[in-house]
Amino acid sequence: MEKANLEQLRSFVTLDGSSIRELAGPAWTPVQNQSLAEATLPAGGETGEHYHPVSEEIYYFVSGAGRMRLGDDEDTVLGGDCVVIPPGTPHKLWNCTSEPLVLLCCCSPAYSDEDTVMTGR
Repeated sequence: MEKANLEQLRSFVTLDGSSIRELAGPAWTPVQNQSLAEATLPAGGETGEHYHPVSEEIYYFVSGAGRMRLGDDEDTVLGGDCVVIPPGTPHKLWNCTSEPLVLLCCCSPAYSDEDTVMTGR
């Protein structure tokens, strides 16, 4: 049985600047077609705007609050919100609060730096 405990995972920083702890992914588990990670955006932080040409993403916000731009739309995101990000759609997060913004990110196919295009915005 492959099992991960979030508290035992080391974090790494993705190309967009998020701090990630990967719960499941092809780098170290038998999963081949998707990945699941916890991302944390610190107070006052933001990601670099980017898109994934191939991967579809689902962001489930666990705690905190912030703003998200998805394509041409921008709105507040709160713990309990779920956002679907189609392939090729530019997106960016801002944490304008004094608490971390924490989300689960599911990618299919699995996240890779090679499928991440930074837009410079």
